Amino acid sequence: MNLFFSILLNNVIPLFLVMTIGFIVQRTRGLDIKTLSNINFYILSPAVVFNLLYSTDISMSLFGQVMGFFVLFMLMQYILCSLVIKLLRLEGGMPAAMRNSVLFANSANYGLPINELAFSGNPLTLGVQVIILMLQSFLPNTYGIYSVNAHQVNRKRIWRTIAGQPVIYAIPLAFLLRLLGVELPSTIQIPLNYLYAAFIGMALLTLGVQLGAMKWTFAKKGSLSVAISVAMRLIGGPLLAALTVLLLGIDGLVAKALIVSSSVPTSLSSMILAVQFDNEPEFSSQTVFFSTLLSTLTVTGTIALLNI
Repeated sequence: MNLFFSILLNNVIPLFLVMTIGFIVQRTRGLDIKTLSNINFYILSPAVVFNLLYSTDISMSLFGQVMGFFVLFMLMQYILCSLVIKLLRLEGGMPAAMRNSVLFANSANYGLPINELAFSGNPLTLGVQVIILMLQSFLPNTYGIYSVNAHQVNRKRIWRTIAGQPVIYAIPLAFLLRLLGVELPSTIQIPLNYLYAAFIGMALLTLGVQLGAMKWTFAKKGSLSVAISVAMRLIGGPLLAALTVLLLGIDGLVAKALIVSSSVPTSLSSMILAVQFDNEPEFSSQTVFFSTLLSTLTVTGTIALLNI
């Protein structure tokens, strides 16, 4: 019970308070959701990924373990999503929106604090979470962009869009600077720290603004799709993660950290992608909202089971 209230008070309620501010301002003043999305996508996300990869100690053996887990885990999630999409007979932009809502987990502003809470700031488990965060940041800027545009835009334009994403350059640059032992001067590190600090608040405000701008319609099919998406993310995620670590023979704290990292709600990236490229923004916003709300129960349950 203490764990439940700790997650509720320290992780979930603060997220919803910031989202509520965005919701209220959108309803009373009106904000440009595209501008907010651009700030998140092209400025803040790359700064966060670069900062974490540059400053966190990660061994090559740990990197290999997490990479192997991530590839197999995402493949199983993709297959599960594809089966559900066929059963629901989703068309147009919905298949991509459904996949993104399940495949993209909130590894930054939810996953990082949950990792610290569950493992008391253990450097090994933090390293696991940072690698997962890196991969979860890379996917929306590559596969995510491709998926939401594939049904309506020519391939060359999609690849040009992907090539213009700063985060895909921030990742190798951070690794290169670490490998060469280059120390960033304060004139660069300080602005990066400012952008890093701004990311969580801006992303949550953007979600609140999108929730405030959308029409809350609950058609039967739409509500079913949201419910199934949330279930696959919050329940299917940790179950498939547990199966993956079992298949790969990963155990101990690394296995627990991987399962916890897979139990978090839908990423804000799925919503930002949907808004940025006008691909089912209402569905995507609802999956983020409800998965975050219900994660209070499921994430607590996952951590409790791992501690038995």
